[in-house]
Amino acid sequence: MQPIAEPVARLIEEFAKLPGVGPKTAQRLTFHLLRASKEEAESLAEAIVGMKERVGFCATCFNISESSLCPVCTDERRDRSLICVVEEPLDVLALERTHEYRGSYHVLHGAISPIDGMGPEKLKIVELVARVRGGSVAEVIIATNPNTEGDVTASYLGQTLRPLGVKVTRLARGLPAGGDLEYADELTLARALEGRRPL
Repeated sequence: MQPIAEPVARLIEEFAKLPGVGPKTAQRLTFHLLRASKEEAESLAEAIVGMKERVGFCATCFNISESSLCPVCTDERRDRSLICVVEEPLDVLALERTHEYRGSYHVLHGAISPIDGMGPEKLKIVELVARVRGGSVAEVIIATNPNTEGDVTASYLGQTLRPLGVKVTRLARGLPAGGDLEYADELTLARALEGRRPL
């Protein structure tokens, strides 16, 4: 006999499937909703269903969008000759918060990771190549994560895009603002030296 009601156990199981949510957090979320009012629970359920019904991916850059094109792709003030390639839509949000980048984006929806069964064919690379072949792109900025999968993906993209005659760059890496040299690891320091620029 199960110690908790089946609907409660099922919700715990569903929450535990979410990234970053372990069994304890799944239990806390479930019991929070159990104590919440019916209106609060229904509001959460409606928000989830509404998102799934109304939000998809942009036909050009594959960022999240409520229509066929996302707000970045419809913004006439954006520089279409620049494409910043990121792994996930959350990366677009991070870059937009800087208010520094005014080009367009291309979301891969992952990174190359043979261990996880994620090859280049599962990413939006064919679509990126088609955009570059369109002729109006001058530079592709690769902004994949600074980890093994991101480095492999960046290398693959560089090898794929350079023959098309487009400039391919990668985000610089280095020391965080406000950081102390003595606390930086060797790899971060080495990359900071490699990415140095004139004053």
